[in-house]
Amino acid sequence: MTEVSERYARLADAFAAKIGAVPSERWASPSPCPEWSARDVVGHVVSTQGMILGLVGRELGEVRSVDDDPRGAFTDARAVVQRDLEDPARAGTEFEGFMGKMTFEGAVDRFLCFDLVVHGWDLARAAGLGEHIDPDDVARVRGLAESMGDQMRGPKAFGPELEPPAGADEQGRLLAFLGRNP
Repeated sequence: MTEVSERYARLADAFAAKIGAVPSERWASPSPCPEWSARDVVGHVVSTQGMILGLVGRELGEVRSVDDDPRGAFTDARAVVQRDLEDPARAGTEFEGFMGKMTFEGAVDRFLCFDLVVHGWDLARAAGLGEHIDPDDVARVRGLAESMGDQMRGPKAFGPELEPPAGADEQGRLLAFLGRNP
C-alpha cells in the first residue's frame, strides 16, 4: 500500500464508522450542506467515488442504493477505489483535468480524501455525532483548500468563507474557511 492508499483506507474507515453510527431517525436531518440531508451527504460521497473513477475511464459498477443501505453503498464504492489504488498500473493512470495532468491516485488524494474529511464532519453534524477532525487532517485539508483558491467555491461546492467564531481552533477556522458554521 502507498501513503495515499493508506490515507484513503483510514479516512474511508472513519466515514463508514460514522455512517454506521447514524441513528435511523437522523437520516433525513439537514446537513451543513444547503439542501442536503445526512443521507444526501452519503449519496454525494458515493457518487464522487464514481466521478473520480470516470476520469480514468472506469466505473463503480453495481453499488447498493444509498436510499436502502447507505453504509452498503459506501462500502461497495470504496472497495472499487481501494482496489484501484492498490494496483500500481491503475493508480498511476493519468488524465487531463481542470487542474492539469494528474494520476488517479493523485485525484483520490486531492479530492476523495478531502471529501471524506469534510463530508465526514457534515455527516457527523447532521446526525448529532462527535465532530472532532484529526489535527493532521485539518492541516492537510486546509492546505489543499487554500491551493484550490476560488475554484472550490460555487454552487454544489463550497460557499463563501465565513468569519470563524472568536477563539476558534484550527478545525473551526478550517470549517469557516469552507463556508461552514463550526
